Amino acid sequence: MAVTTGTTLDARTLRADFPIFEQLIHDKPLAYLDSANSSQKPRQVIDAMSEFYETSYANVHRAVHVLGERATAGLEGAREKVRALLNAPDVREIVFVRNATEALNLVAYSWGGNNLGPGDAVVVTELEHHSNFVPWQYIAKRQGADFVMVPLDENNELDLSGLDQIARDFNVKVVATNLVSNALGTIHDLGPLTRWAHEQGAIFVCDAAQAAPHMRVDVQALDCDFLAISGHKMCGPSGIGALWGRASLLQAMEPFLLGGHMINSVRYEKTTWGELPHKFEAGTSPIVEAYGLGCAVDYIEAAGLDAIEAHEHELVAYALGRLSEIPGITLYGPPADRRAGVVSFNLADIHPHDVAQILDRQGVAIRAGHHCCQPLMHKLGVAATNRASFYLYTLPEEIDQLADGLYTVRKVFA
Repeated sequence: MAVTTGTTLDARTLRADFPIFEQLIHDKPLAYLDSANSSQKPRQVIDAMSEFYETSYANVHRAVHVLGERATAGLEGAREKVRALLNAPDVREIVFVRNATEALNLVAYSWGGNNLGPGDAVVVTELEHHSNFVPWQYIAKRQGADFVMVPLDENNELDLSGLDQIARDFNVKVVATNLVSNALGTIHDLGPLTRWAHEQGAIFVCDAAQAAPHMRVDVQALDCDFLAISGHKMCGPSGIGALWGRASLLQAMEPFLLGGHMINSVRYEKTTWGELPHKFEAGTSPIVEAYGLGCAVDYIEAAGLDAIEAHEHELVAYALGRLSEIPGITLYGPPADRRAGVVSFNLADIHPHDVAQILDRQGVAIRAGHHCCQPLMHKLGVAATNRASFYLYTLPEEIDQLADGLYTVRKVFA
C-alpha cells in the first residue's frame, strides 16, 4: 500500500488494495458510497486473517502449546494497537466486544443497571444512533430514572442552550452522545458537553463508531469516561469492536456476560471475577476478528488519519457542490468544514428506496432509510433519507457517478 505523509492521501493508489473494486456492477464501475454503513476491506487485512487461520489458529489464554501462544499473542497485540489508536492510558482498559452496539449496551447494563435509580437522569441527544439511544432509554425506564434529550437547532446541530435548565431540573448521572453523526456527518465539539457532564458528577459516554475510521480519536483529550468503536467501519472485519473505559469505572462495574474466561474462582458458594479486561470478555474471544482489527488499525495508521480526514473534507465539499446543482434536491447537515464524509439528501418527493434502487442500476451503492436515527428523522420531518458516505478509497468521479445517477432518477420519475 502507499503510505502517505502530511495531509495528502493518494486514494487512487490505496483503492488498488481493495479487491471489491475489481468488479463491475450492472456492467458499470462500482461507486461504493456506503462506507458509513460498513467499509470495504483491503487485501492486507484479508490476507493476514487468512494466514492466521492457516498457521496460527487456536483458542487463546487457555493453552501452553505453540499455536495457543501464537493466537494469544495475536489477539493481545491487537489490543495494544487499539489502545495506541485511542491513546488509552492502559491496555487493560480495552475490552473486545462484537461491535459498538454491544459496547454501549455493556455500559448501559453494567454501569447503568447498578448506578441509576429514581431521581437520576440520563441525557442523550436528538442526533444519536439507536445504539446510543435505545439502551439508555431502556435502562432509564427499568431503573426508574428520567430520560432527557438535548435537541437540535435550526441548523441540525446540538442546541446546548438548555443545559443549565436540565441541570436545575434533573440529577444527571449519564451524558451519552456521538462524536460524529452517522446520519448527517456532523462533527461535534464535545468539550462543552464533557465539562458540563463532569460538573454534574455524571459519566460521559462517547459513541465513536463513525469517528474512529475517519479522524484521530484521543480518549484523554476528549476527557470521556467510556468510548465505543466498531471494526467493520474501519477496514476491519465484522464481529469485532472495542470498548474503552476508565479503569476505575470498569473495576467497580459488575460483568455484563457470565461464563468461561471471565472468572477468577468458581465455587459452589461464590464466584469471583477475573481482572480487566477479561472480566468483560466471557467465552471464546473473536480471535481472528480481533487480529484482523489490529491489521486494519495498522492500515489506517499507515494511510494517515489526518490525511483521511482531509481527503473526506475535500470529497464532501465537492459532493455538496455537485448535488446542490440538481433540481429538487434537499441536503441535510452542516457545512463541509464541520462534517465528516457523509451527505444525506432527499430528491423531490421520490422515496429514498426508489432512489437507491435506480442508483444501484448505475453501479452506485448508497444507503436509504432512517439510518438507525428515527428521532432525527422525526426532527427533519421525513421518514427516511438517502445517504452517500465516503472513505479513504473514494474518488471524485464516484461522486460524479452519483450525480449523474440522480439525474437519471429524475428522468425515471418525471
